[in-house]
Amino acid sequence: MVPDIWKMLAGVAIFMLGMNFLEEGLSHLVGRSFKLFLKKQTSNRFKAVSGGTVVAGILQSSSIVNLIVLAFVGTGVLGIQNALAIILGANLGTTISSWIVATIGFKFSIESFALPITGVFGVLMILSDKDSRFRHWCRMILGFSFLFVGLNFMREGFENAVLHLDLNRINQQPLVLFVLAGFVITAMIQSSSATVAIILSALYVDAISLIAATAVVLGSEAGTAVKLLIASVKGTASKKRVALANFLFNVINVVLLFIFLVPVNFLISEVVGIRDKLIALVFFQSFVNLFSILLFLPFLNWIEILLVKHLSGSEKDTLFIHSVKASDSELALATLERETRYFMYHIARFVLSAFDHQINFGTEQELHKGFLSKNITEKYEFIKQLHGKLYSYTIEMERYNMDKELIIRLQQLISSSRNSMYAAKNLKDALPDIDHLRKSSNDSKYGFYILTREKIAVFYEAVIQLLNSKEKMGGLHSLSLLYSSVQIGYADALKTLYQDGNLKRMNEVEFSTLINFNREMYTLEKSILFALKDFLLHENEARAFDDLPGFIR
Repeated sequence: MVPDIWKMLAGVAIFMLGMNFLEEGLSHLVGRSFKLFLKKQTSNRFKAVSGGTVVAGILQSSSIVNLIVLAFVGTGVLGIQNALAIILGANLGTTISSWIVATIGFKFSIESFALPITGVFGVLMILSDKDSRFRHWCRMILGFSFLFVGLNFMREGFENAVLHLDLNRINQQPLVLFVLAGFVITAMIQSSSATVAIILSALYVDAISLIAATAVVLGSEAGTAVKLLIASVKGTASKKRVALANFLFNVINVVLLFIFLVPVNFLISEVVGIRDKLIALVFFQSFVNLFSILLFLPFLNWIEILLVKHLSGSEKDTLFIHSVKASDSELALATLERETRYFMYHIARFVLSAFDHQINFGTEQELHKGFLSKNITEKYEFIKQLHGKLYSYTIEMERYNMDKELIIRLQQLISSSRNSMYAAKNLKDALPDIDHLRKSSNDSKYGFYILTREKIAVFYEAVIQLLNSKEKMGGLHSLSLLYSSVQIGYADALKTLYQDGNLKRMNEVEFSTLINFNREMYTLEKSILFALKDFLLHENEARAFDDLPGFIR
């Protein structure tokens, strides 16, 4: 029996790998097209449901669609109601893979077509260029063939295992245990399609009764919602609302249908007249998701109100502006200045963390709760969201104010946050080079990383001191000195790179990488200087700073 278990497990692994390949290949080939399609399908809830169904039906992954929707919610592109409608549709669309498996996977000789496809496209994928469109096509087709290879392994494993199992004892267990099994399995492997494929294999060889199989599928519908919950943990309140609502939809749906599981099975087998157990099972899966749409779609407006009321999101991305109305001119301006300073502190910590600096500059008490524990990618995403809120708040303030001096100051603050964001983007683009240099065995490359790391620490120590300073007197002089040090540091780094010893220890590509990296760090520091200029200086002083000679534009 042991070899049969390992064969079934290998089948599950190959099937899941196939799903992964299929998802990755399709997301690279048609990712933008489907994102745009989803974006357009939001004029009403019915279009959103149909859009989610179509996209998930083609991609064969509700996870991809749901994660795209979650990202749209986080950036404000989608509202909660339309996001939930798309997710309801996506859950229905992804059942098409179960229909394919049930109608094709067990009706034909899998080896006759799956193995040749696996061999040919597996080799072609390995030989093709890493980022080519052809490679993504090969990955997608290989993933599709892996589904059937894995399915064949599962089927054979179950066929052999049946000889050693007491099927009556298994099928006499309480149905709630099968629901829990479906939930746990799907929550662990994060693929309801894989769970359904396993149960179809067991059902095909009569290792499980139809009603028990429907109970497992019912549990898998709740288990598949766990991934979205996990993905929303560190997201905005809107993301958490959508993920929680999706989970509650699935759980409520499971509970209701479990109560009527026997009548529903009778309806499918006797009233609808589906005698093929495999078709009956996937029909049940589709029915579950269609029932969910009919149950929750009419009440999405009320559901959104309840979510906003009871899941307000105690942690705000912004520290100050969320509590002050943009129409309250003087107070709003002072609040926006504090928020912009707060934003620049986050940029500083983001850059320093990329170089593994743990220097305490006395600003941690003003950082967003949990920011320091985020990884570098999460920090960047948080910074982008905060920048968007700063911009929106500034634009809203401009609508309420006609005072010339106030408008000038608002434009300065917009420029300050924009240049800070430029610096963050420079750092984000340089992350692969930073990681490469940090791990390099080449002494010249590693030495240049250490030199840059030290320069960044010194630069940001000066930046933080300027931001912490309560006095604005002498700001132009201090910024001019920092400007000169950046210029000198850039020129000195170039001299170091062009030394004969370094040139001999590196090839042309390595040398070019360091030259570009040096320029990226210079551009980062220049952006921060311009951000400080607009934040700290009055209009006339800011113009004087712009006229300083020597900056490489």
